[in-house]
Amino acid sequence: VVAVGLLLAMRLWLTNSTTFADVIRARFSPAAEKLFVIVLLPGSIFWAAAQICAFGQILSSTSSLDVNQAIVIAAVLVAIYAAVGGLLADAVTDVVQGVVVILGLAVLTALVVANLGGAGASLASVTPDRLIWFGADEGGAMAIAEKLTITICGSLVSVELISRFLGARSAAVARNGTIIGGVMYLVVGLMPLYIGLVGPNLIAGLAEPEQIVPRTAELLLPVGGYAIFAGALVSAILSVVHAALHAPAAQVSHNIVVRYLPDLGGRGRLTAVRLTVVALSLVALVLALRVERIRDLVEIASAIGSAGAVVVVAFGLFTRIGGSASATATLVTGGVVWAVAKFIFAVPAPYLLALAVSAAVYLVVARAEW
Repeated sequence: VVAVGLLLAMRLWLTNSTTFADVIRARFSPAAEKLFVIVLLPGSIFWAAAQICAFGQILSSTSSLDVNQAIVIAAVLVAIYAAVGGLLADAVTDVVQGVVVILGLAVLTALVVANLGGAGASLASVTPDRLIWFGADEGGAMAIAEKLTITICGSLVSVELISRFLGARSAAVARNGTIIGGVMYLVVGLMPLYIGLVGPNLIAGLAEPEQIVPRTAELLLPVGGYAIFAGALVSAILSVVHAALHAPAAQVSHNIVVRYLPDLGGRGRLTAVRLTVVALSLVALVLALRVERIRDLVEIASAIGSAGAVVVVAFGLFTRIGGSASATATLVTGGVVWAVAKFIFAVPAPYLLALAVSAAVYLVVARAEW
């Protein structure tokens, strides 16, 4: 997120674009614009599925519902919320729920530290196998490079993130807000990470490990405090999943539907967005029910389609190399190479391979376009 703020936020805002795909249309072609939307759409759906899973885990932890039932209910609520709500509502509610979640995590972390005899003592009880970064035991330096690259590159072309700062009131606000938000994300994110590491010492034998934070909050916070914290957490998830569904739905409507149906009025465009949101919610529900871990959904969300998109954005924004053919060939290549390398041939670093091949394809096709 910090990298997006430093490299892209101001530059993209100054293009005066409505969506990320508008930038691709202006730099390359309408064909590249539509393909860009399609290639990045699955990532947004997987990200929404991850949030629906998280929402379902919270509902399950606070009720008698099993996880699958809770996920279905979460998906229905998310679809209604995302179809009806707007980004301006998110901007207002994000501030309130963000403050409550941050304060709740700070209090909860302090209580965990106190109950486990201090930060040092609690961390000393964590087994070494749970302190290995990025699964380095499974692939060494290559595994670390692969996962770091997925995280950074996935953020660089995140439709949800970019849709937020494109609506900022100035280029400076777009850049500074994104950078500050990224730093806060890193700092605040350390608290649930710590709770996840040491929480099993307070709650042994948890059937659903991904419920560790709400279960710990239920154990240590007073009833009123837990209700406020859980409510703010649910609200924050709703806001995130709303952006994950609304931003790509807006791109589908603005950059594809409206191009084919230019006579649609304002109400027709709104209807198109809402119908797309509902359709994406249904797909996200299916994914949420089929994948066992939220982490898997998040990793796929960042990787799928983004390798080619990152290459296209890098060359498109910072150079004059290449045209429409380069962009379209690269977008297709990035997605295909990653999927084949990961799911068919089980290549150790499929994303790095997809990036390298995408860059090579872009340059080769660009050379032919000269």
